[in-house]
Amino acid sequence: MNRHRSRSPRAKALVAGAFALLTAAFAIGAAQLPAGPTEAETVAAEEAAVQANGQWLTGYWHNFDNGSTVMPLSEIPSEYNLVAVAFADNHPSLPGGITFNLASGELDGYTDAQFRADIAAIQAQGRKVIISVGGERGNVIVSNPTQAQNFADTTYALMQDYGFDGVDIDLEHGINAQYMTDALRDLHGQAGNDLIITMAPQTIDFQAPTMGYYQLASNISDILTIVNMQYYNSGTMMGCDQKVYSQGTPDFVAALACIQLEMGLAPSQVGLGLPATPRAAGGGHMAPSQVVRALDCLEAGTNCGSFSPATPYGPIGGVMTWSINWDATNGYAFANTISDRLAQGPGTGPTNPPTDPPTDPPTNPPGDCTAPAWASGTVYNGGNVVSHNGSEWRAQWWTQGEEPGTTGEWGVWRLVGAC
Repeated sequence: MNRHRSRSPRAKALVAGAFALLTAAFAIGAAQLPAGPTEAETVAAEEAAVQANGQWLTGYWHNFDNGSTVMPLSEIPSEYNLVAVAFADNHPSLPGGITFNLASGELDGYTDAQFRADIAAIQAQGRKVIISVGGERGNVIVSNPTQAQNFADTTYALMQDYGFDGVDIDLEHGINAQYMTDALRDLHGQAGNDLIITMAPQTIDFQAPTMGYYQLASNISDILTIVNMQYYNSGTMMGCDQKVYSQGTPDFVAALACIQLEMGLAPSQVGLGLPATPRAAGGGHMAPSQVVRALDCLEAGTNCGSFSPATPYGPIGGVMTWSINWDATNGYAFANTISDRLAQGPGTGPTNPPTDPPTDPPTNPPGDCTAPAWASGTVYNGGNVVSHNGSEWRAQWWTQGEEPGTTGEWGVWRLVGAC
């Protein structure tokens, strides 16, 4: 939730709608008004409760066809109050800059005019639409002052052109915290306090204060809307209690979210990112009911597994999913369950119920390094995985003689997780 608003946009919209209904009733006679709320009004009230709690249900919309399903923005359920358009493209002539090209050919002929009209229609409902930068295959490099300026200027230009409410940073190939900080502060100066800034780092990106995303979140905490960590495609990671947890469990999500909650971010700036269906990610999927358990644990200290916070944090920023399109293939089970939970608040289950088994087996169970040990004389190509000093590492490109754990954030070895 944008911290600069005293009342949510959806709440304002509902107030305006209520005023309009009362005016109509006065004109045609109060006797003609329905005796009780309609189903649509009840749904709208529940969604307003989500916004009143200051929580987002964020979903990514595919500007491509990856075999899930394609849809216009107009078909996105109203439960999603923050829509991230995936993804922006690199600007053809301005290093660090971005542009956007609607993939009409992959989207059943969806036109630019329809896309723009649908953005405006979503916003008229009090919901928000932002442009996402990055993704698994996208990579915008912002590593010097010129690139930072280009990023800010072109992002603002897209906001002016299409009406986007802000930007999502989903760069998965590393970021330069200093210059991305400069870019986002510049963008904030141009767009003003209503600018929405979100980010979707991977779990490794908050494992140490030296990591780029950790530094970026800290640098812009005064203008940051929410961090939606990707709690999937991760393997095992360290929680805030210095214990190792396996993906696909409420413990994993709660223990790693605790890192952001304890680093100085407000609870409203911390979101939980999960895949909508098992096919949406390579690992880490959780049934929506298990996502609810992680929310309950963090917010109220109930329904926890082996991890529980020392003090519950109250309402956090919300939940994100990859993606709206994948959720559509499952009847929007993710959106329906999570939206209801955000509106109703934490459950009153036991403080420490037994931990359910993970939806999918841990990628790298602690204490069992299955990858071959790193050897200084061996040649490794991109994608090769080795074990070294109690962790597993993946090579990003060809290497020989470079020790895992010594090459830094921008080096050849990327940490998979402890083992």
